[in-house]
Amino acid sequence: MESHLEREIHEQPKILRRLIAAETKTIRRVVKRLRRKPPRFIVIAARGTSDNAAEFAKYALTIYNGVPVALAAPSIVTLYDCAPVLRSSLVIGISQSGQGADVCAVIDAANRQQAHTLAITNDGNSALAKAANDVILLEAGEERSVAATKTYTSELTAIAMLTAWWNGLPSMIAELDNLEKWAKAALKQEAAVQEIARNFQAVKEMYIISRGLNYATSYEISLKLKELVYIMAQPYSAADVRHGPIALVEEGFPCLAIAPIGKALLDMADLIATLKTRGARVAIISNDRNVLSQSSLAVRLPVELPEWLSPIIGVIPGQLLAFHMARLRGYDLDHPRGLRKITITV
Repeated sequence: MESHLEREIHEQPKILRRLIAAETKTIRRVVKRLRRKPPRFIVIAARGTSDNAAEFAKYALTIYNGVPVALAAPSIVTLYDCAPVLRSSLVIGISQSGQGADVCAVIDAANRQQAHTLAITNDGNSALAKAANDVILLEAGEERSVAATKTYTSELTAIAMLTAWWNGLPSMIAELDNLEKWAKAALKQEAAVQEIARNFQAVKEMYIISRGLNYATSYEISLKLKELVYIMAQPYSAADVRHGPIALVEEGFPCLAIAPIGKALLDMADLIATLKTRGARVAIISNDRNVLSQSSLAVRLPVELPEWLSPIIGVIPGQLLAFHMARLRGYDLDHPRGLRKITITV
């Protein structure tokens, strides 16, 4: 494997296994504290890829734990010097490097109000890790490619672990142990992803569409395509596409639909049919046989993959798509133009 990016994409199965083994004890300790003093709401501060992980957390923690979740606007604290009322809440900072000054500022504001603070980061010695009451480490090892891949799926897995152990359902906890196997299965679909990359090689714009728990997936795949392929990949919820953006869809317009089995499947299937009637070129990531049959450009996810964990596995074909499209175009896979590995915002 000639690039850090390709190697790190393929490292993900073993990293997910390592994370679950290493951090389950920490998760159980955090959950014990949350049950002793349940938060009234959750606020999550993050940027970039980590902000997409926070979007997944918003859905997962609300659906399965019943706690309202809001995504913080860190500039309210850093630029406007106005800390919202965070007492009686759980405030989570998500950052691969743990060096984001604005994310740390939200955690600091929460600490001053004696809220419970939690860091999810890949660096246990970072400012974010030192600021928070509790820390969940991503166990991803050094990520050398500028475009984050393995740290993103690790962030999602940490959130899924928190969700499952807090919920306490044995079935959800047990399903976490299948993530390594399901990630390997997704990587075995690389030939199907390469076919999509060849068909989409020359596009300048496209839609990335999903809904619900996978809303975050549409955003993360879009970000990878922007970072690596330099195209205007626009992420949308299936619901939001209907409120205007569908007007741009015409003959040959490229779309990628993430539509795993679950609550959002029927609506995604309906939208895919609508896109096809408008002449769109639709690629599909799914584990539903009928949906997959709607396109010759299809990536098959494991059929037993539950919807709540599908964002962790469903993003992997999107990472591979960005990798193969960038390679076909001859771009630098590890050093996208204008970007650095650590971006500091205040």
